[in-house]
Amino acid sequence: MTHSTFPPTILDLADVTFRRDGKQILHGVSFTVARGEHWVMLGPNGAGKSTILGFCGAVTHPTTGTVDVLGHQLGRVELQALRRRIGHVNPRHPLRSPLTVTEVVLTGITGSIETPMRWRPTPAELARARELISLLGLDGKAEDIWPTLSQGERGRTLIARALVADPALLLLDEPSTGLDVAAREQLLDTIDLLTRTHPDLTSVLVTHHLEELPETTTHALLLSGGRIVEAGPTSEVLTSEHVTATFDHPIEVEYRDGRWIARTAKTRATQRRG
Repeated sequence: MTHSTFPPTILDLADVTFRRDGKQILHGVSFTVARGEHWVMLGPNGAGKSTILGFCGAVTHPTTGTVDVLGHQLGRVELQALRRRIGHVNPRHPLRSPLTVTEVVLTGITGSIETPMRWRPTPAELARARELISLLGLDGKAEDIWPTLSQGERGRTLIARALVADPALLLLDEPSTGLDVAAREQLLDTIDLLTRTHPDLTSVLVTHHLEELPETTTHALLLSGGRIVEAGPTSEVLTSEHVTATFDHPIEVEYRDGRWIARTAKTRATQRRG
């Protein structure tokens, strides 16, 4: 599948429910993600974000309703082939071996955590990995081993790993986990860069924090108690009213210089005392 043949609709969830161990996790979730859009899923712990991300990654099937990923309905498509078109960035990457940055990136081609025995990259695959390592600012780290990398360097390595197989869809599962402020900003700059270097790429990012949204985020889905509170363009969805309802706490939302800020809304009485 070339970029020109990426389907116009990347994700389509229609009236999706999900039950696990007799408990209802999702209730009638519906939304559509078009090619080139960059979504964020926001909500408190237990809202159902990870479950929806599992649908997006073709690793979880709904109890009822339909999930279409890259134009294919889950349950009617060969999953391994579909998953090869999806890049997944998880900061809790369970690697234990001392692989180099280059070797970690190349595991994105094999879809494995470790380098498979007797597998060798082609010259083109190796060149692609090196190109991404350079693009993401890791040139001097290409032969450094995983245990010695900072959390920020690991994050950028995992983005390169997710991109090396040229996916149509990029999933970012709380990518700022464990990062200090400087490393977080570097990572967000890296994600923003992808809209220029990979203009057809579609992304879905999961986070708890509005401050962790890349500037290039186009759409937002607010989730609470397994139900969608709001979904659509960020300017319409990320309002104080909607975020307050999502987190069941009075929150003021502000948009400034391309970034979102959230803080507890102060009552007038509190402001007078202050």
